[in-house]
Amino acid sequence: MVEAWYMDESAEDQRAPHRLRPNRAVSLEQLRRLGVIYRKLDADNYETDPRLKEIRRAENYSWMDIITIRKDKLPNYEEKIKTFYEEHLHLDDEIRYILDGSGYFDVRDKDDKWIRISMEKGDMITLPAGIYHRFTLDENNYVKAMRLFVGEPVWTAYNRPADDFPARKQYMQFLAAEAQ
Repeated sequence: MVEAWYMDESAEDQRAPHRLRPNRAVSLEQLRRLGVIYRKLDADNYETDPRLKEIRRAENYSWMDIITIRKDKLPNYEEKIKTFYEEHLHLDDEIRYILDGSGYFDVRDKDDKWIRISMEKGDMITLPAGIYHRFTLDENNYVKAMRLFVGEPVWTAYNRPADDFPARKQYMQFLAAEAQ
């Protein structure tokens, strides 16, 4: 099961857990109220998994690829790791399914505090369009992930500040409605 928590403000290695002391856990319900959807799937059988097939059909995830993030597998590794960790948003949902390895997605809560979501094999996450977020490997320095899109993939990340984009404004309206 996925684990999430509020992060400390330390500037130490981004791959460290960065838990507050005492730890402040974040529930799946709290993530859902931020628009973050979590699912647990069978990563050992992703090629034939009927549940993944159904999710792809229901959510119209028509495009898919697999990325391996490891120093010896990803061209321009150091540059890409820095780019992934820049706080940004997308104009479309970001859907990632961890097939092997592990890493962290960090998302901002409604009060602009960082929440770290620990992802490992079998975890699927959907981050809504307009949410500020970032990604980093954990101390294992390896993840293999499926990237899913509705339609053709759009890789454009808009670094913060990006508050004037319609996707960000719609996301902020979603948060306001969730708060009521």
